[in-house]
Amino acid sequence: MFKFYQSFRYALNGLWLLLSTERNFRIMGVVCVIVNIAGFSLDAFGEHLNRFEWAILWCAMGLVFVSEGLNTALETTIDRLHPDKHQMIGRAKDMAAGATLSASIVAIIVGLYIFAPHVMSILQN
Repeated sequence: MFKFYQSFRYALNGLWLLLSTERNFRIMGVVCVIVNIAGFSLDAFGEHLNRFEWAILWCAMGLVFVSEGLNTALETTIDRLHPDKHQMIGRAKDMAAGATLSASIVAIIVGLYIFAPHVMSILQN
């Protein structure tokens, strides 16, 4: 049980490091808060997100957080192991950043796909 507790502490420390040191991670957190506020605000207009829509939104947001965390871990490790500039290392870091950008684009598309019908319904009424 101690190893599980210790692993959990390391994971929470990693999450704290991401939140306290990574600007993009904090921006994503703000965007997630805005998405949640928008989702709950639909109720005031007679619309609401169902459980499936919430689940898909959370999966999309989680994908962005996970990809940003992995990107940061990869960049930090590479910078530590090989501080000099190298073309292949630059390519690897660019690919990791590209994966995070792809996850963000997918999350935006998912958000639009879920929110657009609700917003259109509100605007038509």
